[in-house]
Amino acid sequence: MLPNLVIIPFVLLSGKLSLSTHKVAVIILSLVIFTGAGVAYLFAKSMVALIVISCVLGLGAGLLTPFCTGLLADTFAGRYRMNMMGIQSGVSNIALVIGTYAVGWLSGVNWHLPFVVYLVSIIPLIFSFKLGGIPKQDLMAPRLTAAQENDPKNDKATEYSPIPGEKVVNGFYIGRTVQMVASYFFITFAVMTITYYASFVVQKYHWHDSVSGTIISLFYLFIFLPGFFLGPIVKLMKGSTIIICTFIMVIGMALMGFLHAQWSLCLGSALAGLGYGVCQPLVYDKASRTVVSTRKSTLALAIVLTASYAAIVLTAPIVDGFRALLGGGKFPAFSFALSAALLLLYFFLTLWKRNSFAFNIDKSYY
Repeated sequence: MLPNLVIIPFVLLSGKLSLSTHKVAVIILSLVIFTGAGVAYLFAKSMVALIVISCVLGLGAGLLTPFCTGLLADTFAGRYRMNMMGIQSGVSNIALVIGTYAVGWLSGVNWHLPFVVYLVSIIPLIFSFKLGGIPKQDLMAPRLTAAQENDPKNDKATEYSPIPGEKVVNGFYIGRTVQMVASYFFITFAVMTITYYASFVVQKYHWHDSVSGTIISLFYLFIFLPGFFLGPIVKLMKGSTIIICTFIMVIGMALMGFLHAQWSLCLGSALAGLGYGVCQPLVYDKASRTVVSTRKSTLALAIVLTASYAAIVLTAPIVDGFRALLGGGKFPAFSFALSAALLLLYFFLTLWKRNSFAFNIDKSYY
């Protein structure tokens, strides 16, 4: 939890720094910090050292993360941006799957070795210097006056048409921003119960420990897959994409929460991952359209990304609070059943507000 806590303020700082003319410098600095933390892990000899290094790692990751998606938002538009967001999401999630397996294998050799996975940052660090060859006008949107940033009709506005009377503050559509932060926080919280509680459920059912590893691996595998096929998926589901994917997550969490079998836990985690895997890049794409000026796309992404990290940190306290309130201590799969019930309510919300910014897919995307 510690790196995720540290990441949150630095994600917001990164979004603020994205408004400067030194994007490439911030990217290189964040990669240097991240790589340095990865190297430091190999020489740590105490828990205190690990805690301090984790904070430094969170600092580097927090500065870097918004730019990973923000550069795509700066470079692409419309369905091309959506497809690139899908690929970016897919790559990050398959890296997580590979990293998890690598950590499991390396930990059997020496407790320091699992931290070697953080040194993968050396690869983008090498390539980051190539960003210096991109013309500045392609990386930095021109500075706008306060009046231009709050004018939905300026020539740097997003392509998503503003709703008459929509409130704009400091270049942000307030309604859209609130919708995206709230929706991303909720769906992340709902599915993160899988990674937090799968091992506890498997233990209570007295199954082999490898079952929990399979459940979690299937979850991340099916988050990864949709990213590379996002365009065809949206073309098939059209304006109902988010509604359908929410229902898929409901089915997945219900299978895990109410059917006490290994096959239902595995199938349920795959379905939950599939639904989330489609929604995640769509959230990133929509986040870049919560601003009037494209200059603030990375800052908008940073704000929305904090919802994800906040959900990761708060999942366990929220679930355990509901468990104590509802007396679910004797129910092994309570966390999954709770997620299923809350997701069902969320599904009805997506139906009711299907034409809202958060749940609708613009026709230009399919």
